[in-house]
Amino acid sequence: MSSVSWFAKALAPWYREHHRPLPWRATRDPYRIWLSEVMLQQTRVDQGIGYYHRFLEAFPTVHDLAA
Repeated sequence: MSSVSWFAKALAPWYREHHRPLPWRATRDPYRIWLSEVMLQQTRVDQGIGYYHRFLEAFPTVHDLAA
């Protein structure tokens, strides 16, 4: 087994046990995932969570954002 293969097999169980619960991980909505990606380019995660929730209150869908 290569070291990459070993690492990949070890990483998945570790992640399941230790990952941070983040709001964009609980959705499959492409808009919400895209929004988090854009916000986190310039914002720390702990700050980004608040911005994310406030932004979604103002613009809950991509159609609201485009209006």
